[in-house]
Amino acid sequence: MKALWKDLLTHLRADFRPDLYLAVALWVAFLLSVNYYLDFEDSYIDSFQGKPLWPVLYFGLYATAYYVSVWLWTRFNDRPDVWRSRQFWLRSGYALVFYSIYAGFYAHATWSRELFDGQIFVFLYYCLHNLQSVLTIVLPLYVFYRLVDQRRHASSFYGMAPKQKGLALYALLLALMIPLITLASFQPDFLASYPTYRDTNANEFLGVPEWITVLIYELCYGWDFVPTELLFRGFLVIGMSQVLGRGAVLPMVVWYSAIHFGRPVGEAVSSIFGGYLLGVLALSTRSIWGGLLIHIGIAWGMELAAFLQGWRP
Repeated sequence: MKALWKDLLTHLRADFRPDLYLAVALWVAFLLSVNYYLDFEDSYIDSFQGKPLWPVLYFGLYATAYYVSVWLWTRFNDRPDVWRSRQFWLRSGYALVFYSIYAGFYAHATWSRELFDGQIFVFLYYCLHNLQSVLTIVLPLYVFYRLVDQRRHASSFYGMAPKQKGLALYALLLALMIPLITLASFQPDFLASYPTYRDTNANEFLGVPEWITVLIYELCYGWDFVPTELLFRGFLVIGMSQVLGRGAVLPMVVWYSAIHFGRPVGEAVSSIFGGYLLGVLALSTRSIWGGLLIHIGIAWGMELAAFLQGWRP
């Protein structure tokens, strides 16, 4: 744990510049203000749900957030060579295209209607919504890894190899969240949102106990955090560090905050700090398993807390 804190401080000493970090903070604040003042994502981008323009609009949002952040980093660090790098454009463009397809993917709605004649549409919709990332993120990144980075003798598939370094710190951070989750579970607005699983009578249709459909749903729900960590901490930090070095972290954080624009503003703001910490630690450990532990642990912890509250007399 001490070694990981040392790595974090080392990164800050090497990367922190008051002018750069202030500029990035102002850029993020501007993006947050525009989005939440105009309700940009929910009222405009999502109005094209299911239409071909939907992923294109997401691409525009994410590309703007990411490339302006890279420009700021290159400007303050005097690195104009980055913009002449084919590897930079290949990696960033590849990530933007496929994450935008993921964000604007809607075919699972059709699949849910066609499977079982749509009789358990809601259950299948949410399960397939979480699983579609296999096609839109994981498979494309694996192809890139095999064709490009494995030839460069990359140690693992963008940090997917488990490593013990830092796991104690991640476990401590997760443990610190337990009292907060417990406290939140007593709030009406929390129980209005969690558990995300809803009784859809899918267990009656399939002829199985409800705990089986709950388990299937929760596994699908937990899976959706894997491609998020794989792309943002794996591909955009561990992979992109071949081009930007430690500078891969800040642009990733800004883009990562942008994917939370459809959620409460507090969640979008907290994602900035969480994304930065997980990005630095992923760069240090060359592994995304710590981020997976925290992300999935918190998600399932909130589900469990809500289930327990629902079982109260």
